[in-house]
Amino acid sequence: MTTLSTYLTIANNLTKYQSIAAAAPSVSLQTKYYQANIGKARSIDEFMNNPRLFNYAMTALGLGDKIFAKGLIKKVLQQGVTDPKALANTLTDPRIKAFAKAFDFATYGTGTTSRSQVQTDIVNRYIEQSLETSQGQLNPGVQLALYFRDHAPNVTNMFAILADRKLLTVVQTALGISPLTSAQNIDAQARLLSSKLKISDFQDPKKLQAFIARFSAMYDANNGADGTVAPATATSGALFAPVTFGISTDLLMSLQNLKIGGL
Repeated sequence: MTTLSTYLTIANNLTKYQSIAAAAPSVSLQTKYYQANIGKARSIDEFMNNPRLFNYAMTALGLGDKIFAKGLIKKVLQQGVTDPKALANTLTDPRIKAFAKAFDFATYGTGTTSRSQVQTDIVNRYIEQSLETSQGQLNPGVQLALYFRDHAPNVTNMFAILADRKLLTVVQTALGISPLTSAQNIDAQARLLSSKLKISDFQDPKKLQAFIARFSAMYDANNGADGTVAPATATSGALFAPVTFGISTDLLMSLQNLKIGGL
């Protein structure tokens, strides 16, 4: 199956696939522990000093790569999100701000972990992340597509894309931009992306789906799924090499029959 057809199968039957992910022994075990103990964490220290709770929450919000950045996360939680100058509001990573909003001890104090956003939403997000990870073991492109579907609508500026490796990979692949552009000045990269896409499009389900379809086609082409490789991804090529690739008949039919169901 192509990346697009697999992604559409999952996206259009999301509840089914989430249930399968939730039932996996490793996921089920961690979720049961989180649900039984998160309400007992009444302060930032109690929350962060419990590795199983903290790691679960971080993973749920896509921050698994920052689990060891406890100093940064503690400052984020201590400052909350009310003050525009708070760390969570000045960092470009939207995942960190989402984490600060969920675990807003600065506002809700000891009642923070009793909120539905912590009790229910975090569990749902953890299951979604587990689904993405399991799919990534079969096809990294599908994992990226699911991740983009989940996170791109929350992006508010180009710097947020540049700060998130997965989002940036999807955007670069879809637009045929060489990863070599990441060596450029950050402002130059932001200007480049701004010239090629509108952030607001990701908040429109149809436009978001179309962009993911474009990424999926390019991903398969770049990775030889259709027997060809796009020169734009070659490290020896120019930064903006023209993109030429073959797309199978099945993929073209998938694109024509693109659905929005489940999104």
